[in-house]
This record gives sequence, C-alpha cells and structure tokens, in this order.
Amino acid sequence: MRVLVFILALLASPLAAVQPDEVLEDAVLELRARELSAGLRCPVCRNESIDESNADISRDLRLLLRERLVAGDTDEQALQFLVDRYGEYILLTPRVGGANLLLWLAAPMMLIVAGGVAFVSVRARSKGEAPAALTEDERARLNDLLDR
Repeated sequence: MRVLVFILALLASPLAAVQPDEVLEDAVLELRARELSAGLRCPVCRNESIDESNADISRDLRLLLRERLVAGDTDEQALQFLVDRYGEYILLTPRVGGANLLLWLAAPMMLIVAGGVAFVSVRARSKGEAPAALTEDERARLNDLLDR
C-alpha cells in the first residue's frame, strides 16, 4: 500500500518536459535557460510553465529561448524578445509597472474601499435612532395577529 501511495505521489508531482535533444551542452547556459523557462507561461496550458508543458508551442519556446542565450543575449534581452513577440501574457509573474500597475493595485484598493464602506455602515447603524414605540392601533393589530 505504501509503495502505491509513493508511486502515485511521484506521478502527481510536476515533471520537466524538456527533451534530451533540447538540453544545451554548456551547463551554465542550460541552468540559465531552465531558470528563465520556469517563469514563462505556456500559451496553451495557461498556468503551466513552458518547462513543465508538453505542448508543441512550449517546445518551440524552449528552443527559441536557448537559441537566444546561445546567441549571447542576457537574461533580460531574451525575456524581452519573447515578451515583444508574445506579449506580457507569456510571463507567469507579470511585471509591476505601466498598465499592470493598475491591476496590481486594484485588489488592495478595493479592499480598503470595502473596509471603509463597512466601517461607515456599522458606525451609522450604531448611531441610528431607536424605533418609535407602537401606537395603540398598531399594538391592537399585533395582538390580533398573535392571538390567531
């Protein structure tokens, strides 16, 4: 039973989809490529990195990234090349700046606004007037309803 659980745990863990023919001979460049590809999103698999994805486009992106590194690009230049070609969606962690700054700040700002609205609402209710006492007609009608 324990062996079965161990095997299932191994199967559930993410595996790198990098094929042996993609691996660079230079270990330093390969390490850089792996680090960069771990932060790039597969356009097909959504929230899976190109390093983990078996999609054809991910293979093409891994090869393209390695070509750029072999050509002498820095990490930033290689990433920028891919962003220019595929857009910022290709980045698993979007950059903080420009139009993305609005997205990064939207959630905290909404939380602050919601907290302010809740505070004002609760404070207004606590200062509210007590309900007026029932008139004689209302009290008689209530007694009628309760007696039924």
